[in-house]
Amino acid sequence: MAHKSTFEVAFRRRREGKTDYKKRLALVKSKKVRLVVRKTNTRIIAQAMTFDPKGDNTIASVDSKDLKKYGWLGTNNTPSAYLVGYLLAKKSGKQSCVLDIGRKHSSHGSVVFATLKGAVDGGFDIPHNIEAVPSEDRINASVLDAYAKKLGDKAKIVFANYIKEGIEPGLFQKTFEKAKTEISKVKA
Repeated sequence: MAHKSTFEVAFRRRREGKTDYKKRLALVKSKKVRLVVRKTNTRIIAQAMTFDPKGDNTIASVDSKDLKKYGWLGTNNTPSAYLVGYLLAKKSGKQSCVLDIGRKHSSHGSVVFATLKGAVDGGFDIPHNIEAVPSEDRINASVLDAYAKKLGDKAKIVFANYIKEGIEPGLFQKTFEKAKTEISKVKA
């Protein structure tokens, strides 16, 4: 008869697939501010956080829905991710950070790295591989303009939410540049 259990129950957040404690410990040990990026089905959330034994402290937080104030319809695409990172950096000032993507797998050119690029352009100092960042035409929405042109009349259906917000297909890059200019005026 065994006197000791052979099975150990993992922490709740690990069982739910929300936290990789080994990766989190390595990030916390760095004692740097963490750029926490999370992507949901409809939006992108980025936060600048510091560790505290009682619980993490949030320096600043930006949701892609906040981009409406600056003239861009915030969704979970690459230009929105870039603007979220850019706005976060402008809100929280210059920081030396590490990227925290949680349990998400890192794939080159993903929205996580678009957020990183926006944060770096906004003033954060984050070590990264430039090859992981999406191409400039994906970041500045010129790919969306090309796709809208390719669709022709179907673009009004595909980009209906953008049209509802006053962003016409074919003008995505101009709208992106206007939003970026508005965000660059934000002070920490």
